[in-house]
Amino acid sequence: MGGPRPVPGIAGAAASSMSRRAMGQPRRITDSFPRRRRRGPGRPPGRLKDKDKGKEKAQGKAKVRDRPRAAPQPPPDPALLEMLRRFDLCWEYGPCTGITRLQRWERAQALGLSPPGPIRDALLEHRDNPHVTYSLWHEYEL
Repeated sequence: MGGPRPVPGIAGAAASSMSRRAMGQPRRITDSFPRRRRRGPGRPPGRLKDKDKGKEKAQGKAKVRDRPRAAPQPPPDPALLEMLRRFDLCWEYGPCTGITRLQRWERAQALGLSPPGPIRDALLEHRDNPHVTYSLWHEYEL
């Protein structure tokens, strides 16, 4: 047990400069990417301090608040929403994620799956209402 003892801090610095492979450790996925250093103390690249920027933001917010908002559309008939929900849940007409209900109906029609006609009529009648246009899973993408 006689040899010289390593000085704390020095051994750690030398070990960190060595590659993982030289130390016998397995490679990690992040080893294949180049290391990037941040510019400046704790600031991501591209961000600059600008004293006038805060004034522009405050003025921009005031302009947004002054704009009149579009009138919200009244919710459609609950019976219509139930009919559309059943159409969404019917996997016979294919998946409905990432597309509108009308796109799904047209795809099913093109494939010869005979989707219900009242669904298409309702979708065309309420084309501007997002509650009718989009399926239950419209925010998911394939």
